[in-house]
Amino acid sequence: MRADGRQNDQLRPISFERDFTVQAAGSVLVSFGNTRVLCTASIDENVPRWMKGKGKGWVTAEYSMLPGASAERINREAAKGKQSGRTQEIQRLIGRSLRSICDMKALGERQVIVDCDVLQADGGTRTASICGGYVALHDALTRTMQAGKITTHPLLDECAAISVGVIAGTPMLDLPYVEDAGAETDMNVVMTGSGGFVEVQGTAEGKPFSRAELDALLDLAEGGIAQIVELQRSVLATPPTAR
Repeated sequence: MRADGRQNDQLRPISFERDFTVQAAGSVLVSFGNTRVLCTASIDENVPRWMKGKGKGWVTAEYSMLPGASAERINREAAKGKQSGRTQEIQRLIGRSLRSICDMKALGERQVIVDCDVLQADGGTRTASICGGYVALHDALTRTMQAGKITTHPLLDECAAISVGVIAGTPMLDLPYVEDAGAETDMNVVMTGSGGFVEVQGTAEGKPFSRAELDALLDLAEGGIAQIVELQRSVLATPPTAR
């Protein structure tokens, strides 16, 4: 039994609160236990200059940790004048993940920017951002269809992610910070709703992990992601209100 009472293959409580803010085309407050991320999707009726005239769009992401997201205040990266390598890595991961399930031609020559702002961090902020970012993106594109700007929904599949790791020799699903900080192996897995792998990021923090441990972690992640996808489908079963 883990510190929070969960089984090794059990997710933390997850929720998606849609339209958490009213200005963005899609907005979701996603919670994985005590980790909370505000994901907003904004539509830009334009594309980056290098994509102009190609008849297709683009999806990108930005990620940040707000100053009060952890026990010790996190300095704003804007005040430093540059983003950390960690931030750049995470927002590229989010963007790659969401682009993997989007038909850019159906999107047309417009760009969607998905902003993921961590309000409270307790492990799994990048995976929560992908899960919430997908729901925000889905709502934003649904509203674009409702407005008659596109005729086909560009999203071809669901997208979700989860963390897994080896703690004291035992594979575990959905690690909070206290487990993540002491993990012997730490892994983030991104998958589609149809079961395809988008990305697997796995690192041995000390002792190298075996093929058997890798398989066990992927099995755990696959089971957890299947549950998240079902929740996403349930949440999105009701279309967003038109604006």
